[in-house]
Amino acid sequence: MTKAKVSQQKRSRERAKQEKRQQKAERRSQSTERPKRLPGEEDPDLAGIVPGPQPSPWGEEDETTE
Repeated sequence: MTKAKVSQQKRSRERAKQEKRQQKAERRSQSTERPKRLPGEEDPDLAGIVPGPQPSPWGEEDETTE
């Protein structure tokens, strides 16, 4: 009877693997369903960023001590 138990365990493992693959495929398809930007639109992640040197978050660094 041990063979039947091993066979049942194997089926349950395979079923769990298959479910996990399906869940992973669903997550991947959801991530690709993001809205597409039009060519002239600004990237929302980069909105408001100005190219070039950025101001220091700690204040002015140009102050010299005499």
